[in-house]
Amino acid sequence: MPSAPGGPPPRLLRWGLPRDPYATEHVTGFVVTTVLTILVTRGFLELAGFPQIGGGGLHVAHVLWGGLLMGVAVILALSFAGPVIRPLVAFLGGIGFGLFIDEVGKFLTQDNDYFYAPAPTVMYVTLVLVMIGADVLHGRRAHHPAEYLAAAADHAVAGLVGGLSERRRAVARELLDRGRDAPGGAETAALVAAISDDDEEVLDPLDMARQRLRNLLGTVVTRRWATRATTVLLVALIAGAPATLAAHLAEGQAPPGWAGAGVLAATALTLLAAGRGWLLLRRDRYLAFRWLRGAALITLLLTLVALYRLEPWLASAGLAVAVAALGVTGAELRRLERLRQAPA
Repeated sequence: MPSAPGGPPPRLLRWGLPRDPYATEHVTGFVVTTVLTILVTRGFLELAGFPQIGGGGLHVAHVLWGGLLMGVAVILALSFAGPVIRPLVAFLGGIGFGLFIDEVGKFLTQDNDYFYAPAPTVMYVTLVLVMIGADVLHGRRAHHPAEYLAAAADHAVAGLVGGLSERRRAVARELLDRGRDAPGGAETAALVAAISDDDEEVLDPLDMARQRLRNLLGTVVTRRWATRATTVLLVALIAGAPATLAAHLAEGQAPPGWAGAGVLAATALTLLAAGRGWLLLRRDRYLAFRWLRGAALITLLLTLVALYRLEPWLASAGLAVAVAALGVTGAELRRLERLRQAPA
């Protein structure tokens, strides 16, 4: 819970480190960009026959391009004030990190084996830990009013030199509403109100993709279609995991013991959570979708860790299905929360 405005602020605030209320979106964009970069890179290399840049004994590995882009992202973050630059930092940094971590197999083996079998699992677990770390930092403790006010002032920093578009002004006002109880709230509100209008904005590819996804989910997530879509997606996940294990065995490959057992155990947990959710649908729809969302999270946090050790490409298809299930269940839970909060 946040500290009272008159009480002692959390330690991070005393250190001058307010959390960005939109940090989770930036981290999610970073992770999604990283995943897409890995998939595109591996797919291109496989289709092109794994070409190499260089000659005369030189090989310019794409880990170097990844390091370069991550360096560019850090320099951009250090060079510009305000919130406008962060989505671009997340995008470029995600591409750079994807190119970097895609070659992790070379740095875990003595013979620089790019095709090291556990490498996809290492990549996936790394990104899962990034998301868990972001949730621990941003999702477990409510933001202090001063953090919302600091974020609103951050938008004012950008507006002082370039004006505020209608969309960014709306974001700043929403942050102000949540941070008005903090010292300096009235002064920050007056500053935001004094900034001129300017509709010109820097292109934000992550926000464009996010808005399109939200619009798509808004058309899909009605009471009837949310249940049907979630059921289809979860059934695909529950059936797909043992099918992937069977396909791996059919190729004559003996999976590591932990991976085979992990697929079966995690699938059983997913089935139990989904079954509990389906049983609750008629009695408590909100609680039911909490359980259904939990089933999708089990797949993301447990099942896919084992599947990436067995069949990375099939696991990537499962990742897309699990993320879709998480999106649909999350959208339905938000719809139900709005209904609960609506006046009778």
